[in-house]
Amino acid sequence: MQLTLYTDYTLRVLLYLALHPEKRCTITEISTAYGISRNHLVKVVHKLGQGEWISTTRGKNGGMQLARPPKEINIGQLVRETEPHMNILECFDKETNTCPIIAPCSLKHVLFQARKAFMDVLDRHTLADALNQPEQIIQILHSSTQK
Repeated sequence: MQLTLYTDYTLRVLLYLALHPEKRCTITEISTAYGISRNHLVKVVHKLGQGEWISTTRGKNGGMQLARPPKEINIGQLVRETEPHMNILECFDKETNTCPIIAPCSLKHVLFQARKAFMDVLDRHTLADALNQPEQIIQILHSSTQK
């Protein structure tokens, strides 16, 4: 299973903000740290603000911060909100399925279980769980902005 870049970037933004709780961070700052498109992050940040995952302030001293502590940001909930669907196979979507063997095929049941197990693991973790080595992450991100 592969998550979309949108979800990947969402998680990266939240991690970055969690690593810098003392300040308001900017989209440009995060884009530079990760070496990813600022335009993509604008969309991600907008959606995170709408979902009340982050608080944003416009203007000269503007920026963004987490709207709640990292231990209150559940990874499973976040992934569900950022992924357009969790269809591992075409047959997971009854409206667009064209597979002729859907009725007798048992593979979909196995993959439904796999998807559930995947989400069950994500549901057991928070953003805080991803921050067990914050100094190393900050050092790596800071060195990438110096290039």
